[in-house]
Amino acid sequence: MSQDFERFEMVNNQPKLQVPENACDCHMHVYESRFPLAPTAISKPPEAPVEEYKKVQRRLGLTRTVVVQPSVYGTDNRCTLEAMAQIGTGARGVVVVDQTVSNAELRKLTDAGVRGIRFHMMRGGILGWDILEEMAARVHDFGWHVQMQLDGRTLPEYETVLKRLPGYLVIDHVGKFLEPVTTAHPGFQTLLRLIDTGRCWVKLSAPYEVSRSGPPLYEDVGRLAKALVSVAPERMVWATNWPHPSEPRAHLPNEADLLNLLLHWVEADISRSKILTDNPAELYGF
Repeated sequence: MSQDFERFEMVNNQPKLQVPENACDCHMHVYESRFPLAPTAISKPPEAPVEEYKKVQRRLGLTRTVVVQPSVYGTDNRCTLEAMAQIGTGARGVVVVDQTVSNAELRKLTDAGVRGIRFHMMRGGILGWDILEEMAARVHDFGWHVQMQLDGRTLPEYETVLKRLPGYLVIDHVGKFLEPVTTAHPGFQTLLRLIDTGRCWVKLSAPYEVSRSGPPLYEDVGRLAKALVSVAPERMVWATNWPHPSEPRAHLPNEADLLNLLLHWVEADISRSKILTDNPAELYGF
């Protein structure tokens, strides 16, 4: 077994939160070295195949999964599509396609379970703001949403264009404010206004990527998560962000602990059930 997976094997504890039937992990990645990295890749990812992810699924009690195209593969979605096929009917996907994609290919991807296009507005991303509206309109015709990852502090700059997008907009990782902010911050207030449109969803995931207060509760990110849940629990979803590609192998978060955060961020069992089951079913068409 590779060193990368020794950590996964050592983490065996079960979560305190017992998930409802058909609970969904709405953001994870699969990496396999047999697929070539894009020229734009800024890092070499860990080897993280489907069979290792399934161990996490079983431990947490999850039965549905959204496989998200990693930025390191660019528009080559083969690894993601193969992973979806291996997982089976419990999988949906979010891919990266540009203006060269044909409508026939978009139909083929839709039939394979793809439900979103990924815009990664950080280093290593390949789709830019210049094609956002064009591509959002094209994929909307196939029932897809736009999934976006950006520094939440910049949201006020893009509020107008984001509100113009058709269909749903899904914001990654509690807004991913690269410096944790208060709920009064203009970026967070913009996120609340986007949610007010009724078309914006947020993933309650990966607090470790930006938190300064750190584990186990990531209080600085948790304050934002609680505020989002309080205004629109029906448009929140949860995710592991496995295999946590931004984190050092020696300090990987425990997925059970990440799931248990919902016990702190969400007050009511019925809201947790929505976040884990009902909301993903609506967003991804399970």
